[in-house]
Order: sequence, then C-alpha cells, then structure tokens
Amino acid sequence: MKLLGEFTAMLCGSFDNSVQLERFAAQGITGYPEARHVNTRINDHIDHLPEDFAGEFVLEESYYTVGGRTNAMPHLFLFTEEGDCVKLTSYEMPEGYTKDTFTASGLGRLDYRTLRPSATFTPALYRKNGEWFEGGSESMFTPVLKFSLYERFSNEVLEVSESMEKDGRRTFGYDLPLEYRRTGC
Repeated sequence: MKLLGEFTAMLCGSFDNSVQLERFAAQGITGYPEARHVNTRINDHIDHLPEDFAGEFVLEESYYTVGGRTNAMPHLFLFTEEGDCVKLTSYEMPEGYTKDTFTASGLGRLDYRTLRPSATFTPALYRKNGEWFEGGSESMFTPVLKFSLYERFSNEVLEVSESMEKDGRRTFGYDLPLEYRRTGC
C-alpha cells in the first residue's frame, strides 16, 4: 500500500495548465484548451466497501475551456496496487449524477455494491520511474474507435496525452501533452 499511497498523494489535488498556456503563447503555439483537474479521494463517501478493501477511489473532475465554453468531464477511478505497478480501473458514473453534478462538492453517499467498472476502458498500469509515475492504456471503445491514454506525473506536474482515433485517423487529441501544474491540495 506504500506505492499506492505515494501515487495518490501525487495525483490528488488541484491542477491547471495555465503555465503551459503562457509558455505556448510566447512560442506562438495555439489551439490548446484551458484545462483544470481536481482529483479527490472519495473512499469516505462510499458505503459497503469490503472490510479489507485495499484500493483508493478517486473522483477526477476535468474542465476544458475552448472558445469561451467550458465542458465538464468527471471520471470515477479505482486505483489498486498490482505488484510493482498501480492499476487504474475506470468506473461508470454512478446513477443519479450527470457530468455537471458529479463533483466532490456535490457528492452524496455512494454504494460500492452498485458501482460498475467501465466495459470499454482498458485498465491503465503505472510504474514508478525515479521521481515520476508513468503509464497508460489503449482502449477500443468500438471496433473502429480507439482511445489512447499516456500519463506521466510527479509531485508538481501531471502530463496527460489523450487521443481518439476513428478508422486510424485522429479525431481528438493534441500533438503535445497537456501539462497540469499543482495549484492546491
């Protein structure tokens, strides 16, 4: 559990990519969103966890602003230790919530028995490499729709590369990873 504790301590908190956007502006790079992540441990909001439960549920609130419009994208993740790795399993949004209401501040009680792993997301594995954790996964959401995730993070920064490909052509994603810097606990 020491590895999992170190991992979630790095991952949880508030982050944004404002430093990256300032650097990009000076370099003439455009087209990247203003992005924010708020990652919160939520085991204390979940009823009926097994007594010997060794995982950590995290609610990731992601907010992307493009052209003055902000889109909320919350995700529920379970992190567990798997040998020398940390495994991320994505869960479906709990019943009764929407992308706009599934937030740490609006979170009520959840029932572990009703939480469901995502049927389409391939769990991601992360390994420690010096001061960094890094890893990811590729998921086939449909026979022609592939989602790729690669992340690398330390105590101060999360680097996130996500892309979606349909029939081998990228339909979403950026050439450079989004770089989130810690803004709070």
